[in-house]
Amino acid sequence: MNAAKPLRADARRNREALLVKAREVFDAGKFFDLRFDDFAGLAGVGVGTLYRHFPTREALAEAVYQGEIDALCERARLLRATAPADEALTNFLREMVEHIDAHQGLARTLATLMAHGSGARDDGSRALEQAVTELVAAAVREGAVRDDVGAGAVMMVLHGIGAAHDRPGWRAEADGVITLVLDGLRRPR
Repeated sequence: MNAAKPLRADARRNREALLVKAREVFDAGKFFDLRFDDFAGLAGVGVGTLYRHFPTREALAEAVYQGEIDALCERARLLRATAPADEALTNFLREMVEHIDAHQGLARTLATLMAHGSGARDDGSRALEQAVTELVAAAVREGAVRDDVGAGAVMMVLHGIGAAHDRPGWRAEADGVITLVLDGLRRPR
């Protein structure tokens, strides 16, 4: 199977401009207020360029979603490489809450667009779970957390936190849930 041909520098810039503008529109909760063709003008590219990179609204949403997942997974890798395992896990979970809080419009838009059995959503979910699995496993190896609670339980908590973001007082409650999870994961001293 042949690998995809790398994009020229100008094509990469155009694709990135489309993704940046789409992410901004998603984050503002305005995605459904625009015609798909409007994204080209916002990004400063032609409509043909938009369709060449993203033939559908869903393809654009999947690309934005994949960028979010890639950034979160990269953050998990960086924390794992630069901090003690317990600290890396703690920081990642707290940063996830901050990210959800700062980008509620983005999360809502992506959840709506990706709700119907998207392969990209499934792949992204697996990639994020793998990143959390590696953080938890490192903390278990370090002896900082229990070995009888898996990353799947942590992912369930993160999904629950994300799903409840419309609750009044969400941020304080979400921070409290992360504290409970971290306290529950830690080995008794």
